[in-house]
Amino acid sequence: MEQLLGGRRPRLVSTLGLGRRSWEVTLDEERGRLAWRDPRPPRRGGENCFVPTSEIIAVEETELNKKQRNTGKWQKMAKPHAFTVYYVKKARNHRWRCSDVTFWCVDEHLCNQWIQALKELLEMQKSRPKQLLVYINPYGGKRQGKRIYEQKVAPLFSLASISTDVVVTEHANHAKDNLFEVNINKYDGVVCVGGDGMFSEVMHGLIGRMQKDSGIDQNNPKAPLVQCNIRIGIIPAGSTDCICYSTVGISDPVTSALHIIVGDCQPLDVSSIHHNNTFLKYYVSLLGYGFYGDILKDSEKKRWMGPIRYDYSGFKTFLSHHYYEGTISFQPAKHTRGSPRDKDRCRTGCYICKRSEQQLAEQQKESGLKHEDEEWKVIKGKFLAINAVNMSCACPRSPKGLSPAAHLADGSADLILVRKCSRFDFLRYLVRHTNQDDQFDFSFVDVHRVKSFQFTSKLSEDNESNVTDIGKKRFGQFCRDHPVCCCNIANSTWNCDGETLDISAIEVRVHCQLMKLFARGIEENCKDEAAYSQSSVEQLL
Repeated sequence: MEQLLGGRRPRLVSTLGLGRRSWEVTLDEERGRLAWRDPRPPRRGGENCFVPTSEIIAVEETELNKKQRNTGKWQKMAKPHAFTVYYVKKARNHRWRCSDVTFWCVDEHLCNQWIQALKELLEMQKSRPKQLLVYINPYGGKRQGKRIYEQKVAPLFSLASISTDVVVTEHANHAKDNLFEVNINKYDGVVCVGGDGMFSEVMHGLIGRMQKDSGIDQNNPKAPLVQCNIRIGIIPAGSTDCICYSTVGISDPVTSALHIIVGDCQPLDVSSIHHNNTFLKYYVSLLGYGFYGDILKDSEKKRWMGPIRYDYSGFKTFLSHHYYEGTISFQPAKHTRGSPRDKDRCRTGCYICKRSEQQLAEQQKESGLKHEDEEWKVIKGKFLAINAVNMSCACPRSPKGLSPAAHLADGSADLILVRKCSRFDFLRYLVRHTNQDDQFDFSFVDVHRVKSFQFTSKLSEDNESNVTDIGKKRFGQFCRDHPVCCCNIANSTWNCDGETLDISAIEVRVHCQLMKLFARGIEENCKDEAAYSQSSVEQLL
């Protein structure tokens, strides 16, 4: 063990066997990486490899198999001692896999020294969970949740020495109700195995529990909610896994499990929905009225069709081409940088989200939030779709999502208004979600970055059942570009993170970084230098 100058943490350097060759192996605590290098002159590229210590999953003492020991020079040596390092190997398209490398040496003391040093380093990773509460939805998607967890996730948790309490849900809101009863403080995180609906249930239970314990009235739309410090992990196993795709970059159970194991943390904005000072729901991805609400309402009647019901209902809703009249009032999010039309995507270590986190801390030190004095803007019109998104809402079919520049944790939502247009123009708008063209570059599409908004349908206004009157003084100048028709058209349904909400007059507010996920945001699409040259190592063994 070398003690480096300048007070740097020590590093361990040894010559160890890897396969049938000797490699120089270095554990550098200061730089936070395990590296191995072939000391011989390079014949091919990729002979220098490293793994960040933050992405080491586990280390175990290993016995080399008999077939290896009985060949060649092994017979002339004393019994070798070996250890295996399990680590994250990054593949294409943000996919993670558990890989391993086994080092050996003849000196038992040296082998034990390496095992102890690596285990001590793993113990220093304080963000890693030790005890998890796991909820499995056995009915979601293709009913594969239990099998996915038992075959793909549980072995990884066991390898990483993570203890779990598993609850297989038996009915709707089982997880939500259970979270109000369990001793939540004994867990380092809550994991949900299922789709977006399962995540929503766990999220409502966890946020509700935190507000209840803190004496916060959720029915007050202006109440400052208490942040949840317990992270949620998502193991995708549902019909839709939009949240997982938008926060990790891929819908893959093993990748998500590895993000949980290494203790990643991604703050997440959550929006609350109220009606007449009554709390309705929270959402983190999409709140859609009109087109996406109608798709969901129709698809709920055809659950027997499985996931294909969304395609059928989508086509049927497109052909119907219904539009809805109403009034949107919103507060622009002036505290955030950028706009929905810029090219700044939310990625790992996003500077816009970090700046919002700092501003949130400053905001909490000040007395109260001055919502009443801030400007409101109002738009009246006929809309094919009204979508509010807290994230890009990317998915395999729409890699950019509904709003490519939306941020996960900047305290704002992108409000997308698609006004009445021809069926052909609306099709052009939908197609742009699947390519690289600007989907907001249409005269009938408006997008605004907001921190709160209200909506009242024309039918609700006529029935005098709109949201509490906020008065003309609170509004900014009315947009005269959207004349109101007097047609009395039935209301649509809100698509709230994949669940229907049948109240057309609502009030929505974004709560900055209210939750935390076991994720790190979408990483830039570059090949990692570490185990990522492991394929070259395997060729050399």
